[in-house]
Amino acid sequence: MSIVEQYPLTSTASLVALSYYVQTILNVGRMRGVTGVKAPATTGDIRFENAFRVQMNTLEQLPVALSAFWLAALSSGNDKLVGSVGLVYTLGRVLFQLGYPDKRSAGFGISFFSLIGLLGLSAYKIVPLLRK
Repeated sequence: MSIVEQYPLTSTASLVALSYYVQTILNVGRMRGVTGVKAPATTGDIRFENAFRVQMNTLEQLPVALSAFWLAALSSGNDKLVGSVGLVYTLGRVLFQLGYPDKRSAGFGISFFSLIGLLGLSAYKIVPLLRK
């Protein structure tokens, strides 16, 4: 049995998070066209800058998020819990994007605390193993 078959919801949450990131890339490209900000510039029209900041913030969090998804899934064996929290993480990222810049706090909080929960679950399962 493959890891995807063993952890279908965690795999789905990973796919959704990665797909969302691709959407932020496409949005930056779209905003370049709308605003006339030519590559490789990263400043200009505020609408472009906001889209770019959302993409970069998402990129910064993505390695931590995917690592947290899989560390929690593999250490706990609880695909339903971890996958569900992973989906909530991406929902938080979407809300962050929709609220950016002035109303991004709720989305940030949802995604951030989802990661903290997964890291906490991982620590709860892994730290006792160090005592053996």
